[in-house]
Amino acid sequence: MYDKLTKSDIQKLQEEIDYRKLVVRKNAIEAVKEAREHGDLSENFEYHAAKKDKNRNESRIRYLERMIKTAQVISDTSANDEVGMNNTVELYFEDDDETETYKIVTTIREDSLEGRISNESPIGRAIMGHKEGDRVYVKVNDSYGYYVVIKHIERQMTVMTEYAVIKSFTNLPEGCIIKRQMLKI
Repeated sequence: MYDKLTKSDIQKLQEEIDYRKLVVRKNAIEAVKEAREHGDLSENFEYHAAKKDKNRNESRIRYLERMIKTAQVISDTSANDEVGMNNTVELYFEDDDETETYKIVTTIREDSLEGRISNESPIGRAIMGHKEGDRVYVKVNDSYGYYVVIKHIERQMTVMTEYAVIKSFTNLPEGCIIKRQMLKI
């Protein structure tokens, strides 16, 4: 697998794992127990559906853990005037005479319909490290490519979320999860 992920991507994956282990797993086990009480398991649709949901959750947890384990951690920092991770970039496509805006993200967060492109895509790979006003050749394959001009680079402030498990705190049950946000500029 060896996905290239930033520390914030890994943190988001870990948050999903924690949520699935602490909340979804508990609910899935309860659903299986409740469905088992309905009688004959061979004809019990609720039981089979609950087991399927439980197994799907466990499979997703294993997938995310493997993704974190095999990830190659990359930096999400760049110079203030260069295209880097989590920057929003306005590009002018010379061939089409159009301007489009994209945010550069890692492969697990890319969604071209939402304007998020991967740093490993042809456009992302080509513009990384370039500055405003640069004319960059985007090589799609050996026989085709096109030029784009970087019109504007907008650096994003990212919000990092930390989760802490409370051992004992007034008015909160033991083991309760709280969230603290920090700004990273």
